Amino acid sequence: MPDVFDCSDPAARAAGLDAAAAAIARGELVLLPTDTVYGVAADAFTPAAVTRLLAAKNRGRTMPVPVLIGEASTLAGLVVDLPPAAHDLAQAFWPGGLTLVLEHAPSLAWDLGDAEGTVAVRLPDDEVARDLLRRTGPLAVSSANRSGRPAATTAGQAVEQLGDHAAVVLDGGPREGLAASTMVDCTGPVPRVLRVGALPVDRLRDVVSDIED
Repeated sequence: MPDVFDCSDPAARAAGLDAAAAAIARGELVLLPTDTVYGVAADAFTPAAVTRLLAAKNRGRTMPVPVLIGEASTLAGLVVDLPPAAHDLAQAFWPGGLTLVLEHAPSLAWDLGDAEGTVAVRLPDDEVARDLLRRTGPLAVSSANRSGRPAATTAGQAVEQLGDHAAVVLDGGPREGLAASTMVDCTGPVPRVLRVGALPVDRLRDVVSDIED
């Protein structure tokens, strides 16, 4: 079973972040809170770790794993270019429930699944997650559940489903089980909503008027 750290206790949180960062560096999986549900994380730049994540979830490569970042400034180093619409949306809604799909820089040594040269990136609004991301760099993160089962809203639920596959669990308390992030494809000439979630389309259009849904 994984080592579980109660992040409501400052000393346990510090120890947990150290243990989680070390586990990520070894190519292992970590269960962590996000601003929506619990996630399972792997080093985005270690293909074997991402493969381990997909296998743990019983999920195929046709559903590429999104990437979480700890600072908005990290995005520019991951993509071919940052369209003005993507920049404006990120500035308005990050950290928060917005995932941007962009063309990733071809020099990046990662394999997130059959993503066809794109990456889905988000800056979560959760301090535990962001503290870990600041230590590790970008992480491949998917919801901490087996495919087809409900998303985990507590650390216990995450452990129940994926504990056998993880080295460390960061317990940030119960999540609200909010809607998944809203996903916007910014790879074309006009941004297009792929999934409506935490952010309604009309709020996106307050920032980028010509967004398609």
